[in-house]
Amino acid sequence: MMTDLILALCAFAFVTSVTPGPNNMMLMASGANFGLRRTVPHMLGVSLGFGGMVWVLGLGFDRVIAANPALSQALTWISMVYMLWLAWKIATAAPPDSVGTQGRPMTFLQAAAFQWVNPKAWAMALGALSAYAAGVGGALVVALIFALVNLPTVAIWAMAGQGLRGFLASPGRLRLFNAVMAFLLIASMLPVLLD
Repeated sequence: MMTDLILALCAFAFVTSVTPGPNNMMLMASGANFGLRRTVPHMLGVSLGFGGMVWVLGLGFDRVIAANPALSQALTWISMVYMLWLAWKIATAAPPDSVGTQGRPMTFLQAAAFQWVNPKAWAMALGALSAYAAGVGGALVVALIFALVNLPTVAIWAMAGQGLRGFLASPGRLRLFNAVMAFLLIASMLPVLLD
């Protein structure tokens, strides 16, 4: 019975982690702009940051949010504004080899902190905790499984971005790619807005 629950949680973690969303769009853009090696801290920040977020929410913060719709709404709007700013930054990013460019990939801490304003991360975390966690120990198990399953799935997106580097060597193509990634980042927020 417990094995079935763990397998179901692993499947849930895989599907929710590998599908398009803000983290994956940004990791693909980072892989394309900076390469896989320079994107590794970003990937680790997503995986470990999300696991940490799940654990903290599982300590009881999830119930505070559920009991306070105004807080939930405020968090949603803060997330949306931040996502729009990130989309703008991606869309207007200069090619990394441009003279005077200041572009650099997200750091571990930036990516970990990003989980707290990522609407898809909130939905994944709250959904997993309500379906699979019982108490603080259960929240820790959910957090660990997500951190372990998430890392290879986000790596897929970063590797896909790196795989496009040759095609995107043209500054015009890279600008178009970044604009498309920015649009997809905004589009990934639509389910939250329509909820």
